[in-house]
Amino acid sequence: MPTELVHIGFGNVLAANRVIAVISPSSAPIKRLVQQGKTDGRCIDATKGRKPKAVVIMDDGHFILVAITPKSMVNRFATSQTETPEMWEQEEASEE
Repeated sequence: MPTELVHIGFGNVLAANRVIAVISPSSAPIKRLVQQGKTDGRCIDATKGRKPKAVVIMDDGHFILVAITPKSMVNRFATSQTETPEMWEQEEASEE
């Protein structure tokens, strides 16, 4: 089974087949989970200094903080097979 990569902004990608959930970071339990993950070294910050808008939970227990909304993440998962690296570069240029 080939690994399907999904662009999460700022030149970062993640393996779509290893994602368990994409959730909002606003609730207290998720904030505690992320804080504990930072302490344990299981939290990866892919926001490039911006406010996290979604937390991606991976199958190995890692958390990835991303600066795009959960809804946008779902749309990217749905269209990831038709995306190309050139599209990522155009999107990245519009984010900065």
